[in-house]
Amino acid sequence: MPSRIPSHLPYPIFPIPFFMPTYVYQEILPDGSDGEAFEYIQRMADEPLKTHPKTGNPVRKVFHSPNVSSQYTEGATKSKLTDRNIEKHGFTRYEKDKVTGRYHKTAGKDKRAPDVVDANKLKEIQKNGLV
Repeated sequence: MPSRIPSHLPYPIFPIPFFMPTYVYQEILPDGSDGEAFEYIQRMADEPLKTHPKTGNPVRKVFHSPNVSSQYTEGATKSKLTDRNIEKHGFTRYEKDKVTGRYHKTAGKDKRAPDVVDANKLKEIQKNGLV
């Protein structure tokens, strides 16, 4: 995405689907039964379609819940990564000390997990295939 919008333009330059919602329409066949369901990108201010763009048959707008993800939001992630939740699921969290380069245990109750891990020693152990 561009960081600046040219001052002579009244709107940012992006692909149209980025700013315009996608609507679902259902084609109504001549015998009154449901035909093809299709998506159509249009501005919210535009009038709803009355006919299918290709066949010319009448259409109706299909209303459904919006596709908004709440499972992978920043808040949901933070709540899953609380110390209490990490310990509850048997994990251990380490945070790096920027001065020493060592990792200190901040969450987890596993007695086998050391309280401090030296990153350089860990790399050496991994290189030798011991971990």
